[in-house]
Amino acid sequence: MATKELETKTHADYTVGWICALWKEQTAATAMLDKRHCDLLKPHHDSNTYTLGSIGKHNVVIACLPEGSIGTNAAANVVTLLAGTFPSVRSCLMVGIGGGMPSNKVRLGDMVVGRPDGQYPGVVQWDMGRAKQGDKFERTGTLVNPPKALLTALTKLKTDNELNGSKAPMYLNELKDR
Repeated sequence: MATKELETKTHADYTVGWICALWKEQTAATAMLDKRHCDLLKPHHDSNTYTLGSIGKHNVVIACLPEGSIGTNAAANVVTLLAGTFPSVRSCLMVGIGGGMPSNKVRLGDMVVGRPDGQYPGVVQWDMGRAKQGDKFERTGTLVNPPKALLTALTKLKTDNELNGSKAPMYLNELKDR
């Protein structure tokens, strides 16, 4: 069986980070890569394991939380180490199955993108608040909004989707055929 020659990049070539909480999410993320790249050496203090590749013109570094780790502290640690090893990463996305999503109106296969709405940032972190009587939630802190470059890309995505329909079924079929 012939093996493909993997392209070698440098740490500085990677501009997008993709963080997964679960190994199944990492499996899906890896399958989404158009090309895989060779592994790179990393600093001895970096305990992450990375999958490197590209999607379109973007060089992507994928990392997953350690097995059995959950929560914001574990995710923050993975991102901090990734940012130190890959200094050119401009945007880091946390992509996953949305296990904490409310079930109403969200179905398997749906894509949910957090965006600010004036009152809330792109993501509401539920441990930055407290439950009140009557199923009310009082926020006690906020996260920063997503980077403007991602918000303008979201605007274009919404426009393209409105004019041309969703390309998600096409991408899912491509993924299924891999």
